Amino acid sequence: MPVAAIRPLIAGNWKMNGLRASMSEFETMMQGAMLLPNTVDLLVCPPATLILTFAQKLASAAQTGAVPFAIGAQDCHPNMSGAHTGDLSAEMLADAGANAIIVGHSERRADHGETDANVRLKAQAAWRAGLVAIVCVGETQGERDAGHTLDVVAGQLAGSLPDAATAGNVVVAYEPVWAIGTGRTPTAADVEEVHGFIRAGLEQRFSGEGAAIRILYGGSVKPSNARELMAVPHVNGALVGGASLKAADFLAIAAGCP
Repeated sequence: MPVAAIRPLIAGNWKMNGLRASMSEFETMMQGAMLLPNTVDLLVCPPATLILTFAQKLASAAQTGAVPFAIGAQDCHPNMSGAHTGDLSAEMLADAGANAIIVGHSERRADHGETDANVRLKAQAAWRAGLVAIVCVGETQGERDAGHTLDVVAGQLAGSLPDAATAGNVVVAYEPVWAIGTGRTPTAADVEEVHGFIRAGLEQRFSGEGAAIRILYGGSVKPSNARELMAVPHVNGALVGGASLKAADFLAIAAGCP
């Protein structure tokens, strides 16, 4: 599949933000999405407490017409059930209405000590529940300064992506850790180098499927830089943090997709 045929995905990661009052912002997003060209997919990953509420609202809106939106989760436990207080299985998240799960986000890796092996198991859990796994990779400032960016990304991809990855069950998100929430963004050339490297690795490992797997860029994506970033070769969308909390910003980023 040629790269031009890959449909962009704009995924919003709300992180630990959002209460029931956030429904009005989500409704504005849904309404605005209907005005966008039918050339981009939108996904919002709210905190787990809002997945069911958002999914129900989306299902209700879909009764009167297609809404180019889906709901995702921010993490899952690898097991289907068991004595894991406070955790949620992929099956529980699917039951609540999630269509995808972010796994291996840098904040999970840093705050909870998640390893590539943990991330791989969570990706497989997402598939077990019939959901798409959004697998995150990316380097820290120290790793970048030491010239290890590509080595780090290669290692995370090898350890975090299960062998059965396809364009239908996985999305890769490159998030330079040093750029998340800092307002700092790599140059277009920097992003092109890493995304091209990821694409080459996916094609080598997964043959034809690797050419079609979506690769998102995540790292201080905002309306002011979205169009430039989305025009970079092998950037097939964005994983958006803070800007996804505001309907106007999130929709503006989506509008920047080619």
